[in-house]
Amino acid sequence: MIQSVLTNEIVRQITIIEENRFRISNVELPTVVMNKLRKNSKKKSSYASNKIEGNPLTEKQAEDAIESDPHKHFLKPEQEIRNYFMALSFLEQKQKEKAKVNVQLIMDVQAIVEKGASKEKIGLRGPMPPGFLFAVYDSQSGNADYIPPEHSDIPMLLRELEDYIATTDDHPLIIAAIVHYQLVTIHPFEDGNGRTARLISGYILDYYGYGFQGIGSLEEYIAYDSDEYYSSLQMGLPALYYSGRVNPPHPEIWIGYFLRMMELYSKKVCEISREAKDYNIQASLSFLNSKEMDLLRFLIRNNMMEYTPIELGKILGVTNKTVINRTVKLVNNGFVVPVIVKERIRSYRVSNYTKENIREILQT
Repeated sequence: MIQSVLTNEIVRQITIIEENRFRISNVELPTVVMNKLRKNSKKKSSYASNKIEGNPLTEKQAEDAIESDPHKHFLKPEQEIRNYFMALSFLEQKQKEKAKVNVQLIMDVQAIVEKGASKEKIGLRGPMPPGFLFAVYDSQSGNADYIPPEHSDIPMLLRELEDYIATTDDHPLIIAAIVHYQLVTIHPFEDGNGRTARLISGYILDYYGYGFQGIGSLEEYIAYDSDEYYSSLQMGLPALYYSGRVNPPHPEIWIGYFLRMMELYSKKVCEISREAKDYNIQASLSFLNSKEMDLLRFLIRNNMMEYTPIELGKILGVTNKTVINRTVKLVNNGFVVPVIVKERIRSYRVSNYTKENIREILQT
């Protein structure tokens, strides 16, 4: 199994990603804006991850496939895009459940990635017919680029990976890099290994708080130069799994590459967040009617940074229901956030998004 390693460069990369993560965590955007950014990011990831595997669709065609009527007949490239998008949605739900990564989750994701394919392509690969070698072949030369482990070793290798995830104290970014490498290298499935690896490593990033609120696409940076991606995975080692890839001597090659892509990705998400925040304050305000605007200004001018509908209703001389109705609109547009205790809303507080835009709100 690939080993964790911390070089000076890797520590530098982790530090930069942590700094960008902190910046992004302090940006609050309206729910409507966040949902739009997240959906767009899922579309980009679905397009980019399949592009790495040679999917011929353009980004526009990929988006059309995602938005199409689910009951229509889809060509294989379109179905691949849709499957990846569905897998991302599936993992979003698993994230809400705080489901841990285990062999079953990996299997479930691969089944979604390969939805519509023959049943032989779903689930762990089996033995090859006598005289045939299971390998990843170069499409031009026909030579074997990679010869994965024997199918009989796959269950043990996946259990080892599951144990690593459950017990390691490695940094989450390192965990995501190692899991990505292991799934591609174990190559447990006949098809869908790369896509499943990218989905699962992305899920691990989300699980530990490095998914940057679902904004942006790490797959985009990998797809920009897929040759570098594959060469970083191969690390100059022989094609046979048992001849070095089982425990590569220089894991910093892959881990450094993975973190470099994460660094670029995190910087881009910082830019997207800033641009969305600057652009959308006026757009967000435009969704409020005069009474909702009056409520927001009242909260700011009276420094009511947290309130309950009952107490605010008494101050304003309106019903509890009226305050709740106006507050819902403020919540939907990111100006107020609910304070939840034991799964129930205890009160509401003015968001950082509002605090950072007080002048614009009062002048509107």
